[in-house]
Order: sequence, then structure tokens, then C-alpha cells
Amino acid sequence: MSAESRQPPLYEKIKAALKEEIAEKRYDPAEPFITQREVCERFGVSTITAVRALNDLVGEGVLVRRRGQGTFVADTEAAQPEQTGDVTIACIVNGLHGLHGAHVAHILTEVESICAEQGYQLVLANSAESAEREEGSLQRALRNGAKGILLYPVQGHSHAEVFAQVRRAKVPMVMIDRYRPDIASDAVVVDNTDLGYQLTTRLISAGHRRIATLWGETEATSVRDRLAGHVQALRDHDLPVEPDLTLLRPYEPLPDDERAGMLSTLLDWPEPPTVFLCANGYVLAAAARDLDALDVSVPDAVDLACMDDAGPYDLVPLAMIAGVLPSAEMARKGMELLAQRINSGRPYGRPARRIVLPIAIRERQLSRRS
Repeated sequence: MSAESRQPPLYEKIKAALKEEIAEKRYDPAEPFITQREVCERFGVSTITAVRALNDLVGEGVLVRRRGQGTFVADTEAAQPEQTGDVTIACIVNGLHGLHGAHVAHILTEVESICAEQGYQLVLANSAESAEREEGSLQRALRNGAKGILLYPVQGHSHAEVFAQVRRAKVPMVMIDRYRPDIASDAVVVDNTDLGYQLTTRLISAGHRRIATLWGETEATSVRDRLAGHVQALRDHDLPVEPDLTLLRPYEPLPDDERAGMLSTLLDWPEPPTVFLCANGYVLAAAARDLDALDVSVPDAVDLACMDDAGPYDLVPLAMIAGVLPSAEMARKGMELLAQRINSGRPYGRPARRIVLPIAIRERQLSRRS
């Protein structure tokens, strides 16, 4: 590809367009600048691209962030000194399937909006379900002087020492979506136990008596709590808890042939499951593809349900019932806790708190099973 044919990155194009408008004095320095949401809508780009463009403009001194007020065009004529970037927030998310899925995108949109309102400098990192990447991101946050950390943690219990380093450095940290039971930290989560219970109860009410669970992650508190709620609902309705149907084992991360083999084994039983209860939209997507490859009709032969809508927008509607994550509220509550810790002067001066949010359930017309 020639140098002439190479196109600049999208965020550079956005920066150039905004700089031109600023030079033409289309924005009043006394009024807040356009928000990240408006950048996304106007230019048709992702949250990450919009954040990169706005952060670069702040770094270049074109824009300034004023704590508690938002982002403004730098008023060079007034020569008004502004403190920029004096509070840096590190937001480390677990975007295994990238940063553009609905759940992660809504979290990032809300976090960026709050940081702009409060005048915080935001630094984003994606652990991509890698404990090593998460550990590296936490260490960089400490080296770069982050004043607070919002963490969507990876599954498992590794690299506990880096969390001890965060605490010794007196940097407050809030976990969202799930928590680490071995780490004393504020957390904002949904009521996963109730979610598993309510979804299972509704499936039973629709006539399903043989419900097979399919998982992605298996070592996250959110997953284990959902399984606990599912099992309790089966017991409360006097249904057997069959290990082959409730076993907490990975499905979505497996190779295609192994996933298809797992489904074929279950469907070949004399009394096969009538619905697959999938951990999230990504697991649902894998199950839908595998069932289609096996020439198994959904919902005629077997139905699909989904524990949450974190996944591709165009596939979650396949589910007869699904939980709807309060992603933006989760991020907002997490940032509120983080700001309280930052402003307290004693970030670890009181016990860790856990906020548990309710989760909505949406469903299409449930077809009863005989």
C-alpha cells in the first residue's frame, strides 16, 4: 500500500475536524465542550475512538478538564491557568471479545462521561481475560500515579501481591461486575444469585424441566452465584439437580468440534434438555452457531435462554428469556464509590462496601413445553 493511499486513524480525523471548528470559534470557552457521546453519534465511531480523540486534545492543550465542571476549550485569550490531569483514573476492563460489546461499551461510556464531568483524566486498559495483562495494567496505574482504579477483574485468584501493592500505595480501587472474594475492595455487582433463580423459575413455569447450562468463564463470582441461584430454583421446584446439566465447565472457549460434540451428547439422551441456559450473549452466539451446524432447529427442537445480554447485539434476541445488565448504573455507582474514597483522604479508612443492583429480565412469548 502506498503512502498516498494510507488513511489516518479515525481518531486523528476527528481531532482535525474538532480543531478546525475550535479555530473557527464555534465553541464558547465558557460552555462545556461536546461530550464523548456526542462525538460517537456525530462521527459514527466507537467509544474507544471518541475517548482517544478527546484525551489527545486534552493532552495537546486544546481542551482542558475542570474538576466538577467538565471539558472546555482552552481559553488562551484569558490565559486562565487550569490544572489538567491532576486526578487520573485508571479503568481496567475485562474485554475478552474486545471493547465494543454492549456491556463493556456502556461501562466505558458512563465512566468517560463522569470523568469529563469531574475533570478527571481517564486512562483505559483492556485485560482481555489475561491475568498477566491485568497485573501489568495495575502496576502501570501505580507507576503513572493514578489516584483511583476502577477494575472489571478477570476470573480466578492470581497475582494477589499486586492488589497488596495497590493497598500499600493507598490508591482506592472499586471492582465492578464481579468481585474477588480474597481481596477486600469496594464492589458494584448485580444480584447474580437472584438472577439465576428468577431465570430458572420462569423457564420452569414455561414447562421446561430439563435445563442444561452452558458457560464461558467458570471461576468468576458472578458465574458461581448464578449457578447457585439456578440450583436453588431447581430444588425449590422439586426438580433433580443433574450434574451433567449443571456442571460448571467451559463451553464457549472450546474448539468448534468439541462444543458441537458436547451439544450432540446432551441432545442424544433419551430425555434431552429442552432449553440451553447460556451464561451470556457470547455463549448464546456459540450455541446458536453450533446448533445450526448440527441442523437442530431453535426453538422447535430446543430453545435458548441467556443469563445476561453481554454479547453481540444481533444474537441476544434469539433467547426466549435474558437478563439485561444495568451496565451504565454499575459504572456510575462504581465511580461514585471511587470518588468518595479519593476525596476522603483515607481511602482505606473504612470497611469495604458492596453495592448489589437488581437486574431486569426481558422475554419473548414463552412457548410452553409439554
